[in-house]
Amino acid sequence: MKTYRIGVLPGDGIGEEVVREGMRVMKALSERYGFRYESVHYPFGADHFLATGEIIPDSAFAEMKKMDAIYLGAIGDPRVETGKLERGIVGRLRWDLDLYVNLRPVRLYAEHLCPLKGKKPADLDVLVVRENTEGIYLGIGGFLRKGTEHEVATQETIYTRRGVERVIRYAFDACRRRNQKRKLTLVDKANAIGAHDLWRRTFAEVGKEYPDIRTEANYVDATCMWLVKNPESFDTIVTENMFGDIITDLGAMLQGGMGIAAGGNIHPGKVSMFEPIHGSAPKHRGKNVANPLAAINAAGMMLDHLGEEKAAQTLDAAVIKLLNSGKLPSIGTDSGVSTQKVGDLVLESLG
Repeated sequence: MKTYRIGVLPGDGIGEEVVREGMRVMKALSERYGFRYESVHYPFGADHFLATGEIIPDSAFAEMKKMDAIYLGAIGDPRVETGKLERGIVGRLRWDLDLYVNLRPVRLYAEHLCPLKGKKPADLDVLVVRENTEGIYLGIGGFLRKGTEHEVATQETIYTRRGVERVIRYAFDACRRRNQKRKLTLVDKANAIGAHDLWRRTFAEVGKEYPDIRTEANYVDATCMWLVKNPESFDTIVTENMFGDIITDLGAMLQGGMGIAAGGNIHPGKVSMFEPIHGSAPKHRGKNVANPLAAINAAGMMLDHLGEEKAAQTLDAAVIKLLNSGKLPSIGTDSGVSTQKVGDLVLESLG
């Protein structure tokens, strides 16, 4: 029996609470399906940084590189300079582990959760493949005459042929595997950003190797419009880093809110990281009101990545069952159902 080694990094704010519920579900599924895991907990986040000055020491990062997966809660705290922890922890893990795919499913689990009139679960089932290690988030740039009326701020966006091609190829393969629609949409802004011609050309060239997949290219502004108007027109989307970040937050709201949306930071065949895509919500820390379903869904993505497909499918069915049961009025902090109680309800749905 294989034993998986999982690095658990709850992080900041509500991270500890939602990760705790995800680990409870992991334990139940391991007992049912007979797999084993060892979890190694890491304290890195705002509290640790403020107490020690450490973000992630190299020794701990070396350990994480040997894990089978990393389970992350949330990073960010108003007591620390904006971006310092996010880049130092999440950014370092993404870049230094070369987690070049950010995988974000956008699915409607229950009709009543969708703010769009008349849309059913069959109308919203999109897989977004976001490039995760390039683009403007690399932070290449700086300031001139900062703080003066003549201040200049610059930041460059960087794309490489290798980086663009590998995420596009991953998207074609993912599109082929997931259903019979087999439609892949490239999202860019090639009419205004000349560098996106690299995405267009690479998409067309790689697409010749996948004659069974229909392809189209959309501008990001039009994509946002059509996601709201006709989400059923999308199947799989591939896009660059910043656009992927934006459209998946839009997608999360179409699902019913950030409390249900999960993501994976993936390098196929290597250690990968899974997380809810919501923030750390420090104002809710310790109140036991945050919905843990996004973290629980992230645990399901992690199980699927590890090869425990049956466990992942069982969890997915349990979440669908719960959200259609009427036991959860909403998936926000206003639901009146505690973090722990939502975990209990998922465990009940597992049977």
